[in-house]
Amino acid sequence: MNRRGNLKLITASIALGFGLAAGVTGSAMAQSKDTIKVGILHSLSGTMAISETVLKDTVLMAIDEINAKGGVMGKKLEPVVVDPASNWPLFAEKTKQLLTQDKVAVIFGCWTSVSRKSVLPVVEELNGLLFYPVQYEGEELSKNVFYTGAAPNQQAIPAVDYLMSKEGGGAKRWVLLGTDYVYPRTTNKILRAYLKSKGVADKDIDEKYTPFGHSDYQTIVADVKKFSAGGKTAVVSTINGDSNVPFYKELGNAGLKAKDVPVVAFSVGEEELRGVDTKPLVGHLAAWNYFMSLKNPANDEFTKKWAAYAKAKKLPGADKPLTNDPMEATYIGINMWKQAVEKAKSTDTDKVIAAMAGQTFKAPSGITSKMDEKNHHLHKSVFIGEVKADGQFNVVWKTPGPVKAKPWSPFIEGNATKPDFPVKK
Repeated sequence: MNRRGNLKLITASIALGFGLAAGVTGSAMAQSKDTIKVGILHSLSGTMAISETVLKDTVLMAIDEINAKGGVMGKKLEPVVVDPASNWPLFAEKTKQLLTQDKVAVIFGCWTSVSRKSVLPVVEELNGLLFYPVQYEGEELSKNVFYTGAAPNQQAIPAVDYLMSKEGGGAKRWVLLGTDYVYPRTTNKILRAYLKSKGVADKDIDEKYTPFGHSDYQTIVADVKKFSAGGKTAVVSTINGDSNVPFYKELGNAGLKAKDVPVVAFSVGEEELRGVDTKPLVGHLAAWNYFMSLKNPANDEFTKKWAAYAKAKKLPGADKPLTNDPMEATYIGINMWKQAVEKAKSTDTDKVIAAMAGQTFKAPSGITSKMDEKNHHLHKSVFIGEVKADGQFNVVWKTPGPVKAKPWSPFIEGNATKPDFPVKK
């Protein structure tokens, strides 16, 4: 949805507000009580729109699917879409609006950790409920948040282990390259400590950051090439948003091939590669808990469903419908929330939180994903995929089964004594 679309939505909302004030018929009022409002809090404009817009559409698809099957406790779900526009303070304002004015029962949203950190005090103060669908740096555990993306031990650590292994190329030197904000910096703090525990010296770790929206990667890629002359080198990329497009284009321009210096990305999936010539990038890697290319009945159903929805709604890119990891995490989250509401027989936040413990869902990844009984994180399998010429991923490594999340990384000092459950503040 573009800004003009948002303007229409706001105008319609204002008109509806005036209609209620003027005295709408009782049946219309009753109808509003027969719905459960669901907040959708994703950037539809700005630097993160490249990644987040599709998550808004994933929630809308799931809502249509749930409503077609009778809704939740006999009530239809009513989406309330807002655009925080890649503006981190605006995420907090929109969250407050969703909880206090729109009276939503739950919010599905955020991508960057800085947006989640902006939202966190609002949902905690107002006792709201946020489902967060993206891999992140951990170091957080909130009663009011369910984290359906990966913690570092479900993505970052396994990726580094793979690159250090013989089959992953036996990397000895490391470039930690990220966007300059909390997720890359904290993840790289964990990875630096982990690499040092494996005997990697400081001189063999190069850490670099660029601002959101950065587009000139010529110097950085040249530096990576120079650094790699000192020994077998791998790049760990925590670049976020639309900066990935110029970064990968520059990798191709510089002829930095995966066999020489492999790049493993934690925020690049099928959607981010849509606008890139992937032929020069063949063999570069991404670590996720889901890839569109996974072959299993649950994923076949998910990808077909998404293709049909994208075509019916005439979404951008509907001619080449793509699914990715945060879409899967979003889809798991809304379905688990539905199950928890039905178990609790209520949308009351505290009752739903209690009912979320141990919820399971047959995930498109092919596993039965479980919400941990205590720590508000999913147990997830980890996959490492190589970029193929068509922009899809060929899975080259996976965990034997689901991995339990460790929100508090053992590679950060002081975490050993922190409890594996949310503590009341």
